[in-house]
Amino acid sequence: MIIGLPNLTNKNMNVHNMKKIALITSGGDSPGMNACIRAIVRTARAENIDVIGFYRGYEGLIDDDHIQLTKSKVSNIIHRGGTILKTARSKRFTTPEGMKKANETLEKHQIDGLIVIGGDGSFKGALEFSKVHNIKTVGCPGTIDNDLIGTDFTIGYDTATNTVVEAVDKIRDTAESHDRIFVVEVMGRDAGLIALRSAIACGAEAILIPERKNDLQTLLENKKSWRLTKKSRIIIVAEGDENGGAVGIGNLLKKEWPEFDIRISILGHIQRGGNPTCMERVNASIMGYYAVKALQNGHNNEMIGIVNKQVAYTHFRDAVKHIEDLNPEMMRILDVLSS
Repeated sequence: MIIGLPNLTNKNMNVHNMKKIALITSGGDSPGMNACIRAIVRTARAENIDVIGFYRGYEGLIDDDHIQLTKSKVSNIIHRGGTILKTARSKRFTTPEGMKKANETLEKHQIDGLIVIGGDGSFKGALEFSKVHNIKTVGCPGTIDNDLIGTDFTIGYDTATNTVVEAVDKIRDTAESHDRIFVVEVMGRDAGLIALRSAIACGAEAILIPERKNDLQTLLENKKSWRLTKKSRIIIVAEGDENGGAVGIGNLLKKEWPEFDIRISILGHIQRGGNPTCMERVNASIMGYYAVKALQNGHNNEMIGIVNKQVAYTHFRDAVKHIEDLNPEMMRILDVLSS
């Protein structure tokens, strides 16, 4: 599946003498983080590198709240959702004092490299942190939103979309039974990727997402055709939609379409939990393995991703940019199949 380390040919191939690395999971949790932790620890130990895990992301670095991670400590976690290292969003880490304390912790434990499993905010934090410490840092993309550049799938995205599809399949059963329109809200504050992929997979009739600002008017204009074809419909709304998410859209449709039986369903945090899929576990394991190898080969401030089945390395400053537009071909497919 993965052929070599293509980007390492441009690096200094002398293996850096890594004796001890730090590991954190930061930001929102996502299924597959534990699989990545397991891969990092087992790869590091195979290279005689010690791994210290810090709890609650950057908060743990500030407080020196840590655990020595061994092979036995990561046994039987590959199938578990969430993260054994806990996670948090740290306001203290955004301050000079917080970063100073985190740096002191790393120096105290004689850390040679840092691996961050997280998303956009976590990598921005790592970039800022690099200005006050000289420890090599690499990242693994852990976020259900899939909104990082430099990887086809982030850790958690495949499981989250499968969770949405399973839930919407069940919702459609009752929608068909009662001739109802369901407005289903999925996660995606800044990106509609979960909404788009799950909408195609479960045959939704419409989506409303942050990237497309004018679809509500089109939806309202479809009232007549909807009545002529069938009474049950699924509308998937990303939580970042400008019209107020599922509640805002649902209330508007109830006012505009009083003859329809319209219900609202917010899936919420069930999308973050659950056992990671097979694809998730494999991708997370590959990323974890190459994160250790990347540190050994001199990579710094780069995210490990998988693009077209190849390992890819993207600098944090480029990886953290949100995708501004969705794949237009995917949007055309949805439009055709939902008509």
